Amino acid sequence: MTDVLDFAKRLIAAPSVTPATGAVFDAMEELLVPLGFTVTRFTRGDGETGTPEAPVENLFAIRRGPPGSKHFAFAGHLDVVPPGEGWASGAFEPEIRGDLLYGRGAVDMKGAIACMAAAVADVPEDAGTVSFIITGDEEGPALHGTRALIDWMRDHDEQPDLCLVGEPTSVNRLGDMMKIGRRGSVNIWLEVEGTQGHVAYPHLADNPIPKLVAMLAELDALVLDEGTDWFQPSNLEITDLEVGNTAHNVIPAMAKARISIRFNDTHSGASLSEKVVAIAKKHGGTALPIVSGEPFLTPPGAFSAIIAEAVKAETGVDPEPSTTGGTSDARFLRAVCPVIEFGLVNATMHQVDEAVAIDDLEALTAIYADMIRRVGEL
Repeated sequence: MTDVLDFAKRLIAAPSVTPATGAVFDAMEELLVPLGFTVTRFTRGDGETGTPEAPVENLFAIRRGPPGSKHFAFAGHLDVVPPGEGWASGAFEPEIRGDLLYGRGAVDMKGAIACMAAAVADVPEDAGTVSFIITGDEEGPALHGTRALIDWMRDHDEQPDLCLVGEPTSVNRLGDMMKIGRRGSVNIWLEVEGTQGHVAYPHLADNPIPKLVAMLAELDALVLDEGTDWFQPSNLEITDLEVGNTAHNVIPAMAKARISIRFNDTHSGASLSEKVVAIAKKHGGTALPIVSGEPFLTPPGAFSAIIAEAVKAETGVDPEPSTTGGTSDARFLRAVCPVIEFGLVNATMHQVDEAVAIDDLEALTAIYADMIRRVGEL
């Protein structure tokens, strides 16, 4: 088997706090070119560092199989969250202690990307076409990452048949869960304008706070749905309240709030936005929705069976098909082809001393290689 541990170390050693550019993509290209991949790298975004428009690097790589063969894509991100303080070793200085490899991105998700590359090294080209869809912005605004890659793929007529996103989906042990779907997400900023005045003369003012409170009470009481066969019920949460009034004797001129809705496939971002805008207007306010992603579901079938069979062959575990958890770039890739997520155990992702079991890296490499072969046989 190709040395997946070496691959993982090389990726971890390249600092890549979101949005990622440069060295970590150099390391990725150096892994893929010797394996027969044609690599394309590009940057999108021209804003200042620290803004949503900051430049993001992306990579698309492809190794073509025989004409007419299936095109199987691996997708993932090389950017990581900031390491934070208190690491026992350097966050970008990969270190083995016991049976674990430590470093930022070991689990989320440089480790899985190393497994993808090592898996391809163990599979001949005639098994089919394999590509990598790799972004430097999944942990951040995600404006110029996978969306930009999808635009590039469309412009260059690159169309995968199936896509595997290597997010850390396993919970207690490698292989116990795969994500066949995710709920959508919309965040909505609410405002109610009033008229500032003295609290002793309320008739000369217009207090926006009671209106906002009534609006939030109506929103909080909504029952959006009861869930579906594959999705839990949609939920609406109040995530911020802001008045900013430091004076105890002043009625404020403005009250603000923010809500977040995670929704299943009985809704769309647009339909929920329309509902909230109407309620806000009813209470004299405004609503600004921003949809982060729509829900997706890849119903159990041939693709999920391939993953389940590959996982069980290596680990003896039957992965649970799930739609729980947060969002991922699969919410964008759903528009390209059927997509499922499967990867490492997520116990330490985003934590200080993030670490992955070395045995899991080797096992996941074998699972990914088996998936490539099985897709090629479709």
